[in-house]
Amino acid sequence: MNLHVDAKTAPAVQLDETAAATPTKGARTREKLLDLAYEGVIRKGFAATSIEELVEAAGITKSGFFYHFRDKNDLARQMLERYFAGTDAEMGDLARRATDLIEDPLHAYLAYLKLWAELIGVIAAERPGCIIAVIAFQEQAFDPAVRARNRDGVLTWRANTRRWLERIAETYPPRIDVDFDALCDGMTALGIGGLAVSKAVKEPQVATRQILLYRELVRQVFQPR
Repeated sequence: MNLHVDAKTAPAVQLDETAAATPTKGARTREKLLDLAYEGVIRKGFAATSIEELVEAAGITKSGFFYHFRDKNDLARQMLERYFAGTDAEMGDLARRATDLIEDPLHAYLAYLKLWAELIGVIAAERPGCIIAVIAFQEQAFDPAVRARNRDGVLTWRANTRRWLERIAETYPPRIDVDFDALCDGMTALGIGGLAVSKAVKEPQVATRQILLYRELVRQVFQPR
């Protein structure tokens, strides 16, 4: 889940005819394998999710699996790439909605956080969990390339959000001495942690409340008295 995206650098959500084209049988099989793998990895971990069970659930042969993925770690890498691409597009759309409506950088960011708070409640209710947390806590099950991609993705979120906060600070100097990287990482921690707590207590709106609380923190840091 890309919890925070720079509206100026976020990838545009594709709406042309190509995006609506019917996927090939091979593409559908690949997506099904990625869906099954994601569900399995979130539910019981990467090591416990076998290639054999994936091909059986997908209704293909093992050679069909290796047509799409070099090995299990390649599956994990492509699963993570799809995750980042999807969430970058999803959150980039929210950022553009906010900045298209509001020119002021602070109030645009506050509007973006409100939209994100609404969305994360839906995510907590409908999606099984967060692959970023799984890779971080089960890192020995994944190869260095997957772990590095996970790290790079989170650091990109930090850098993108920092640029937005720096634009805010040009107009609204912070009222307190604030570590911008910590403020950015707090957003990530609340998003991922909020999803975990929501799942634990079976209350999807826990994550929403956490993001709204973070929103008030941002307001207090930058808003003039």
